[in-house]
Amino acid sequence: MTMETIRAFIRHEPFEPFVIRLSNGEIHEIRHPECVALTKSKIVVTYPDEDRVVHCGLIDVNAIETLQKA
Repeated sequence: MTMETIRAFIRHEPFEPFVIRLSNGEIHEIRHPECVALTKSKIVVTYPDEDRVVHCGLIDVNAIETLQKA
């Protein structure tokens, strides 16, 4: 997955929540653009309600999908 592809999901207007699927099977939901940061080689996902931060390597991202609206 490229940084540009992920950046497009983060910057999409209006923002649409999305899911990051990793090669190890982990799934991370991005519900707000302020809960994710992108560097050259990592995605940093924050979960403020859980006081948790996850660092994911860009190389480990298998897919990104928008969340279905209820």
